[in-house]
Amino acid sequence: MIDKIIEFNRDFVARKAYEKYLTDKYPDKKLAVLSCMDTRLTELLPAALGLKNGDAKIIKNAGGLVISAFDSAMRSLIVAIYELGVEEIMVVAHSHCGACHMSYNHFHHEMIARGVTDDTLDTIRKCGINLDHWLEGFKDTPESVRNTVDTIRTHPLVPKDIVVRGFIIDSETGKLEEIK
Repeated sequence: MIDKIIEFNRDFVARKAYEKYLTDKYPDKKLAVLSCMDTRLTELLPAALGLKNGDAKIIKNAGGLVISAFDSAMRSLIVAIYELGVEEIMVVAHSHCGACHMSYNHFHHEMIARGVTDDTLDTIRKCGINLDHWLEGFKDTPESVRNTVDTIRTHPLVPKDIVVRGFIIDSETGKLEEIK
């Protein structure tokens, strides 16, 4: 598959198809969106939000979560605020998310089946990584959104004037529901 993508890319560049996407690194709407990496949202999310290339920084991960105050999602948001001029943040979870009810126990069995040993997992734990927490999903989508919004709002490096709001998008229709 990757070779087909590389072949497509060569043609894309040769045709100068990139020209309609040209913009700079600063989001025109001064907006960052933290959302899930779910494939249903690849085109639906920006379309449903009315965003075009260059409008916003879109940060995606499994579940659209900030799982700790210093994880990569939070780092990206801090960079977006201080380096790229972001003034507002939308946390956008979605319906029927695979991270809902996700657990380390499930991953443990999958990892063992694919050749990862319990010794490797024990070594990771001895380095201070809590795999149960790191690979845990969530049970309640609205509560997960509230937790992520609260983590961002109360982060010691996030200025108090940054607007942070949470939503759940319907992964079929694109309808947004704000979570208070």
